[in-house]
Amino acid sequence: MGSNKRPENMARITTPALAESFITEQLAALREQIGDKKVLLALSGGVDSSVVAALLIKAVGKQLTCVHVNHGLLRKGEPEQVIEVFQGRMDANLVYVDAVDRFLGKLAGIADPEQKRRVIGAEFIRVFEEEARKLDGIEFLAQGTIYPDILESGPVKAHHNVGGLPDDLMFELVEPVKLLFKDEVRVVGRALCLPDSMVDRQPFPGPGLGVRCLGAITRERLEALRESDAILREEFEKNGLEGKVWQYFTVIPDFKSTGVRDGKRSFDWPVIIRAVNTRDAMTATVEDIPFALLQHITARITAEVPGVNRVLYDLTPKPTGTIEWE
Repeated sequence: MGSNKRPENMARITTPALAESFITEQLAALREQIGDKKVLLALSGGVDSSVVAALLIKAVGKQLTCVHVNHGLLRKGEPEQVIEVFQGRMDANLVYVDAVDRFLGKLAGIADPEQKRRVIGAEFIRVFEEEARKLDGIEFLAQGTIYPDILESGPVKAHHNVGGLPDDLMFELVEPVKLLFKDEVRVVGRALCLPDSMVDRQPFPGPGLGVRCLGAITRERLEALRESDAILREEFEKNGLEGKVWQYFTVIPDFKSTGVRDGKRSFDWPVIIRAVNTRDAMTATVEDIPFALLQHITARITAEVPGVNRVLYDLTPKPTGTIEWE
């Protein structure tokens, strides 16, 4: 809809009043663009696609079909939250696709990070295409494109993996937040009454936990990663770090070390904690976490997560390290 260039006089959306004004304008624009036709959205549960879904539900209701693909690489509780918020609270047409076995089968034995990314992206496109072909009369494809996506990679939001759909589907794009920055999308999300946990969700890579389960992914290590990440997020929330630290997560490498559990020698994985602050993701500093909290998190992870006997803290800024490990 309209130009891909943000008007120079466009006010930054920083207040609820400005967000309400934006929502009113976009609802009118969406209804004009879509009319009585049907629209399809890949709903990841991230803030961008969630805000687009909420806008479209207000604008065209049941003309929207959301497809949520669970590829097994999401954080703990995220698929359930998407179903609860959009199907339970908003009464959206939501297609939930359990593709966990399919994705993990394709990823079996693949250790190279870039190959993992390609497999995840290509399989997502195939799954989404299959679901799209089951639906009749879809003429529009909604995407959570935001302004930095346009500045960095053109009009198609590549990390949502829907830019590679076959040409014969001939969808017209619907991109209601494409002129907004991430912080503005969050303000709009709050005005749309989306839960804080969804609006304030940390940046999350397109391949999900696939790039934090280092090397070849196994179900056991992936589950240990999911559980340790959930403990870290819970403790950061309890201790007032949730809004203070830009991004925090756990990583599990594909090797084991010796340890002691219940008086016996163990041979288990380490968990690595990463917590960084940044303005633009080009450079990043490491958050100074209180040592007592690190000790508490370590005790919980080693006691509650099967297959783990060590917890490490990554002290490396960017540069020389990147924010993610893969």
